[in-house]
Amino acid sequence: MAHPAVPTTAPAVAPISLSALAPWALFAGVLMLVLLYLVGAEQGATAIFEGDTIHEWMHDGRHLLGFPCH
Repeated sequence: MAHPAVPTTAPAVAPISLSALAPWALFAGVLMLVLLYLVGAEQGATAIFEGDTIHEWMHDGRHLLGFPCH
């Protein structure tokens, strides 16, 4: 008899522990906060970089995401 194209048993999946996931979650959270700052708040009252460089690079992204910049 021929073998079925789709296996009938599910493959074994190893669970991911929270201790292994925590550093990646922290990294992703910090990265998201930095991106949120660069897109939404740079060139405001808390500007880190001088000039309009970051503002101009992020200008279209601000409009796309609905951040006011004018």
